[in-house]
Amino acid sequence: MIDQKNEYSIKEAFIFSQRMALLSKALWKSVEKDWQHWIKPFDLNINEHHILWIAHHLKGVSISEIAKYGVMHVSTAFNFSKKLEERGLLVFSKKEDDKRNTYVEITPKGEETFIQIMETFDPNTNAVFKGALAIHDFYGKFPDAMEIITILRQIYGKDFIDTFEKSFEHIDQEFTEIENKVAKK
Repeated sequence: MIDQKNEYSIKEAFIFSQRMALLSKALWKSVEKDWQHWIKPFDLNINEHHILWIAHHLKGVSISEIAKYGVMHVSTAFNFSKKLEERGLLVFSKKEDDKRNTYVEITPKGEETFIQIMETFDPNTNAVFKGALAIHDFYGKFPDAMEIITILRQIYGKDFIDTFEKSFEHIDQEFTEIENKVAKK
């Protein structure tokens, strides 16, 4: 039976939702393994690396913005940011005109660590990248994930996706490739 307001059935909605759930879980498991392997030499976990990523791209970012763009709870963003501060990778502050929010900024040591992590990326150890090579070989480009980006824009908003895309624009502007490795310009 088709819903009178919509052109889909409950069965279609169910199958789509479950397909997304199961595919996302399988993809995340591989992404998580790749990501952990990449950052392991730096003694960081995924949340800590993601916070460094956000702090690098959004200079002087609030804890609530880290939570928003890092897709994590505010307490998670705060606790992992605190661990990064203890290691000298971030510094906490309050703004004179905004005492309610806590802000973090990446330190020179944090920048150095962030750059070192970027420069150690090895696509040969990344299962998700290698899985996408068949698409690249056939179409001459990697998947752009526009359908997924559209879904996430509807869930998290335009600002979330714009900030996400800007971080990759920054990477494109700040880094180059030297001898088959990512390197700071």
